[in-house]
Amino acid sequence: MMVKIVTDSTSDIPSQVAQALGITIVPAYIHFGDRTYRDRVDISEDELYQRLVDGPVHPTTSAPSPGDFAEAYSRLAQESDEIVSIVVTSKQSAVYDSALLGKETARGKCRIEVIDSGSVTMGLGLMAIAAAEVAQAGGGIEEVVEAVRRAIPRTHGFAVLDTLKYALRGGRLSRAGTLLGAMVKVKPMLTITEGMVRPAGVARTRGKGMERLCEFVRKPLPVEDLAGVHATSRQEAESLAERIKPLVPEKQPLIARLGAALGVHGGPGTLAVALREGKSEEEKAAEKEVKGRRFSLPSLRLPRS
Repeated sequence: MMVKIVTDSTSDIPSQVAQALGITIVPAYIHFGDRTYRDRVDISEDELYQRLVDGPVHPTTSAPSPGDFAEAYSRLAQESDEIVSIVVTSKQSAVYDSALLGKETARGKCRIEVIDSGSVTMGLGLMAIAAAEVAQAGGGIEEVVEAVRRAIPRTHGFAVLDTLKYALRGGRLSRAGTLLGAMVKVKPMLTITEGMVRPAGVARTRGKGMERLCEFVRKPLPVEDLAGVHATSRQEAESLAERIKPLVPEKQPLIARLGAALGVHGGPGTLAVALREGKSEEEKAAEKEVKGRRFSLPSLRLPRS
């Protein structure tokens, strides 16, 4: 039986990609006052961003419950004996704890491995996609887990926000910082480091922010996987992908939509890049040599009859 892959909706994996790879997505929750919606199930990204702009109440988000994960695991246990669940960074979300508690509830139905990705949005998404590709190629649970753990330190994310006001509404920034940002009209940059979303400087204009995103991709070449992420402007994301394409001509960047995880704090206009570093030629050669030693059969001298 093929290993089943589970992640949460903060991964922002496009639905058609998740369906093609058999990835199960457990939705987070979005709260507008006393109304609660399941991310990407009860509310679309378009509606989310429209309500961010026009609505009187700023939304909050919460993790899927342990029961949500237990239900997903129990359903998949009818199809497979092995599940790998890869979730958003535990340093900024309770999703990892929910996934672990869900595993305890489903204990005995199948083997379940829960992995803290240390990442967000399509950084997490690229890991889940890599895991699903290993599973579809026939890899067992150990191989899938190993692939994800190798990917964690090689996966990076970088974003440019159009405005600071949504970060203020969400409590992620002081009012003084927002007023300063508004006065100088800077575009704040963010990155993910050691499982935390952190400031990464500012860009004076949106165009400069796009240039910084391209520079971010250029630094860790070679790149194995790449995604452009947008909140409300697919055209800009496609333009970004075209600018990135010459840097990694053998890769077609995946275009994804930023969901609730960062969307309620970044707001409309947010653009991001997620990538997974490739291995150097030296690393590939060393890995191939180790695999050859591991799996080659020793030569034997057979007695002549």
